[in-house]
Amino acid sequence: MQGVGPSSKFTSLITVMFLLGLLAGVAHGGRQRNAPCKEMTVYYHDILYDGANTANATAAFATQPTLLSRSASVNDTYFGEIVVFDDLVTAGPALSSEPVARAQGFYFYDKKDAPNAWFAFSLVFNSTACRGTLNLMGAYLMAEKTRDISVVGGTGDFFMARGGLYYFRLQVDIKLYECYDV
Repeated sequence: MQGVGPSSKFTSLITVMFLLGLLAGVAHGGRQRNAPCKEMTVYYHDILYDGANTANATAAFATQPTLLSRSASVNDTYFGEIVVFDDLVTAGPALSSEPVARAQGFYFYDKKDAPNAWFAFSLVFNSTACRGTLNLMGAYLMAEKTRDISVVGGTGDFFMARGGLYYFRLQVDIKLYECYDV
């Protein structure tokens, strides 16, 4: 009986790798892993309550300043404070642009020596274009010009999706890499 030579082992390995690659492509709808299945750009508007803007505020501190934030903060880091929000998300950058969703959730300041936050929220869509939620969470590195926050799930049209002090507008470029038909 003859043994399997090195060239036939190599050919078998290449064949197995090809089949695994083909199966991976089928599992992801035939798309390459780096090609988004859905893309959109929306704008998130956060208006923090400042004690006087009750009518248009969409976010507010849910905690008092901590002793640590008052004693250790030299950069107004708000360390340990939590903000809860129900913010408008629009199709364009202006606050008066067409509403497409609400961003509902919270963030807390989690760095003692510089402003930094950690977010957990849902983008709640209820329009003719999209229905459902995108759930996002992660570090919001305030010192960075652009920031990535993970999409950890979704509902409806996004089923199983992955992948200023008082006012700020955030442009959100969403690229989903796992899309399922429901």
